[in-house]
Amino acid sequence: MKRRDFIKTSMAASTLASLGTATLTTSAAESAATGFGDREYYELRGYRLKAGAKHDLLDAYIEKAAIPALNRRGVKPVGVFVQQDRAGAPDPTEIRDWSTVWVLRTYPSLEVFAQAAARMSADPEYQKAGAEYLNSPKSNPAFERIDSWLLLAFAGLPKLELPAYCRDKNPRMFELRTYESHSELKAIKKVEMFNAGEIDVMHEVGLGPIFYGQALIGSNLPHLTYMVSAENQDAHKKHWSAFGGHPTWDKLKNDPQYADTVSKIYNRFLVPTAYSQI
Repeated sequence: MKRRDFIKTSMAASTLASLGTATLTTSAAESAATGFGDREYYELRGYRLKAGAKHDLLDAYIEKAAIPALNRRGVKPVGVFVQQDRAGAPDPTEIRDWSTVWVLRTYPSLEVFAQAAARMSADPEYQKAGAEYLNSPKSNPAFERIDSWLLLAFAGLPKLELPAYCRDKNPRMFELRTYESHSELKAIKKVEMFNAGEIDVMHEVGLGPIFYGQALIGSNLPHLTYMVSAENQDAHKKHWSAFGGHPTWDKLKNDPQYADTVSKIYNRFLVPTAYSQI
């Protein structure tokens, strides 16, 4: 897809995502929906546990019940991650929610997303494999709460990508980044900025993009979330350094139309569980 198409579809996605605060005519809505067919949707889940609590029951449920059931319905790959060990934390400003298990679900369409919970509940294999988790008592729950965000893939990377070290399940680490914006218009412009060249640069310097998603539903809107990866922390730092010095990035960040598009950045350094499909 050409760059001008990236921008066009990015703006369309953001228009639909803003329906809660703006009204579209029928023709405008139909126009905005054009070109969405090849873009995935992501659900990012954070299973919050009590500080220091073990997550053996949650792990067993996700690995043996949830992932197989989701895969049977075309939801794949499913990534499962935990915060990087404290000793390996490279950035003192990173969010350190050590007791959260992060799950990334990849949906081919909104229809699959909407039907997933009901179909899993009616799945006898899922019910049997997840019985202990699903029936955990109030006195000993498997988690405290689940945070969830629904994301629409950017036009510039419409489907999730897995570098070779992810496909081969070699040692790997991930950085999950969230960019909040102070206005809905600026949030749209930041997505546009990624589609206009930022994603291309990240590919070029080896940052190993996994996905880019505009948050449609969830807390702290408007924002976008994306994930990059590397084989290790040293490689990741080198890739970010190359990105910071790239002439295309320099041009984009100094372009007035993209000024003040981000008000706050959060990042988390994650490692996959043994059963993660990413």
